[in-house]
Amino acid sequence: MKLPVTEHTGRPWRIHAYAPDFTTLDVWSFRTPGAGPDDFPVMLAAMLSDGGFARQSPATRFLFAVRWKLGALLGWDKPRAGLGTRVRPVRERMPEELTSTAPPAPDGSPFTPLYQLHDESAGELANSTVHGIMHLGWVRTPTGDHELRMAVLVKPNGRLGRLYMALIAPFRHTVVYPSLTRRWESAWRNRERPPKR
Repeated sequence: MKLPVTEHTGRPWRIHAYAPDFTTLDVWSFRTPGAGPDDFPVMLAAMLSDGGFARQSPATRFLFAVRWKLGALLGWDKPRAGLGTRVRPVRERMPEELTSTAPPAPDGSPFTPLYQLHDESAGELANSTVHGIMHLGWVRTPTGDHELRMAVLVKPNGRLGRLYMALIAPFRHTVVYPSLTRRWESAWRNRERPPKR
């Protein structure tokens, strides 16, 4: 479910200190009924065991295939357009005590992990169109459960980046995020539970 940007910007996440020049583009929630305050790692593990980014709906796979094909034709994803070449990685702004918490990049994910704490994690990517951060946070809901929140932070690369982000907005909201919602909420429901004693 789409949420107001203030649901991300109004919370004391660590990422705010290191990405003040990024714009919060989208904030999305994922229901995790029965989740408690310490279940963020459980949710992340469930997402990974379910295939993570490598396992998407046919419509989402088609959109990404088109995007990668365009990127190859237009040179959007060449190494010179990425982290450490076109843009300085956000990771370089962070202390080692934070970046040392970053796990290895999951298979199929375009993001380079920045950090992973007990209630939030972040990863970044860059190409010719945008420098982006995906932030995941663990938030207590009014019912007392906790749920996963995803925020997408961006710095478009000039006119091309702004046009690109505007063009893909309808696809993010009608195909990509709803598909992620189904996958990640299903991953929570089907997660491996410890045996009852």
